[in-house]
Amino acid sequence: MRGTSAVPRGASMSNRNVLSHLTFTKRVAKRAQYEALECSLTTRGVLVRNTSHAKPADHEYLVTVRNGIPISCECPVDDRYDGACKHRVGVAIRTPLLQAATDHSLVADGGTQIENNPETHTDNSDSDQPADCDCDGLGGFPCWPCVRSGRRDLLEE
Repeated sequence: MRGTSAVPRGASMSNRNVLSHLTFTKRVAKRAQYEALECSLTTRGVLVRNTSHAKPADHEYLVTVRNGIPISCECPVDDRYDGACKHRVGVAIRTPLLQAATDHSLVADGGTQIENNPETHTDNSDSDQPADCDCDGLGGFPCWPCVRSGRRDLLEE
C-alpha cells in the first residue's frame, strides 16, 4: 500500500524539505507526532524508543540518517510496507535531532574529532602537547606531532 506524503502540522520549512523526500500516510504523520518517541543519538544512527507501549524496550529501533534524510528503520513496518514508518518521520520532524544525526554522520565519515585525554600525556601540565606526543622516548628529540603543531622545533647541531 503506497501512502501519500502528509506534512505534519507545525513543521518548519527545513522539516518540509526533509519530509518532501519521504512518502508516508496521514496516519503515520499523526503517530510520529503524538506517540512518545524517545530518541538518542548513537554512532550508527538515531535509536528511537516508543515509550507509549507497555514494554518500550521491545519497541526500540535504529533509524539510519544519510545526507540529512532518515533513509531506513529496523522496525518491521518500514521493511514490510512502502513509505516511511513513524520512526523515520519522527526523526525527520525533530529538526535539532536530525541536525545532530547529520553532523555526527559527517564526523564519522571522515571528519576529525579531537579528544582531550590527559592520560596520554606524560606531562599533564603542558596543555599544548599533542595527544599523540612521543617526545619522551626520543632522547630529547621532538616528535613529529610536536614539530607540526609548533610546540617544539627541530634541534640544531
